[in-house]
Amino acid sequence: MSESTIDVLPELKQIVGAMLFAAKEPLSIKRIRKAMIETGSGFGGPYEQYAKVTESQIEGALELFQEDLLKAKVGLDVALVGGAYRLQNDAVCGPFVRALLEKNQTVRLSKPALETLAIVAYRQPCLRSEIEEVRGVSVDAILRKLMDMQLVRVVRRSELPGRPWLFGTTQRFLQHFGINSIDDLPGSQELKRASTQNEKKVATATFPEMEKELEIQ
Repeated sequence: MSESTIDVLPELKQIVGAMLFAAKEPLSIKRIRKAMIETGSGFGGPYEQYAKVTESQIEGALELFQEDLLKAKVGLDVALVGGAYRLQNDAVCGPFVRALLEKNQTVRLSKPALETLAIVAYRQPCLRSEIEEVRGVSVDAILRKLMDMQLVRVVRRSELPGRPWLFGTTQRFLQHFGINSIDDLPGSQELKRASTQNEKKVATATFPEMEKELEIQ
């Protein structure tokens, strides 16, 4: 056939939608733009125009794609998590997806683990001793479990004598809760104003609101 294999060039929102669908991890604007530049430069011809796309144009395309998904009610939406975008199912469709993937048998974090994770999330970077001061008990075993689950990580060493480790949350933590940054956690501003004595009360009052979402598959 002598006809061109390209009948209609895809719109920018179609391209970013396809990328989000194919990606195994959330995509940043820079990563999407890099792929478009590589495509435009590599294929040439009518594809060259895509190599000139700007980050603001990609952001606009993502917004249009999200609007189309919401209008069509197809059970999908675009979420900004940890500074990158991902395509995910609507929360109301979650039970059906888990049943399909046979992932209803999940491991939930215990209340002590949730309390510890809440303190790390809201106070990070923080020392183990600071966590134990709030909780009133040793947290060695719980911290190891949270690190095994890739929800908590060692950020760096403190400048205090002995240079103890400072702990913080991970990218996977943000992805599990579907949030873009720690500032998006419920009650974060209230917790920052709370005294040490009231910190555990505030943390455990706000953080468990998302407990049902934290299911380690």
